[in-house]
Amino acid sequence: MKQFKSLLLATVLCLASISFTQAQGKVAHINTQELIGSMPATKTAQAEIEALGKTYQTDIQASITEYQNTVKQYDAEASTKTAEENQKRMVELQEKQQRIQQFRTDAQKDLAEKEAQLFKPIQEAAIKAINEVAKAKGYEYVIDRATLIVANGTDILADVKKQMGI
Repeated sequence: MKQFKSLLLATVLCLASISFTQAQGKVAHINTQELIGSMPATKTAQAEIEALGKTYQTDIQASITEYQNTVKQYDAEASTKTAEENQKRMVELQEKQQRIQQFRTDAQKDLAEKEAQLFKPIQEAAIKAINEVAKAKGYEYVIDRATLIVANGTDILADVKKQMGI
């Protein structure tokens, strides 16, 4: 009976270690940021966003220059104008300043929306390729390396890049 218990315990431990070993083989990791950064579409999207950002920056700078010139003009003419006219000019300058700030806010929002629009298909392509490689290699789970603390599993970045032709 004692031998039977020992044999049963050894069998259970053996099966548990085999199951654990097989489970480890079904988990892989990948650095999705590195993958997305190496995709040609990412470079194109970044260039488009930078160009749009420079356009907005140029427009904002032109508005600021115009505002500053108006301030200088109004300051120079302030002594020749009535208090009422100077008050109207102050209101006008405040409105210009608010329009510049609103344009800056709208530009930032537009840039964020454009970035999301451009990067969504890139991220979807990366996820699709990761899923294809994981399925082909028999992995049940693929964990993003950016949040992974211990990485003893298989890194499939090279396989996914190969799948995507990168």
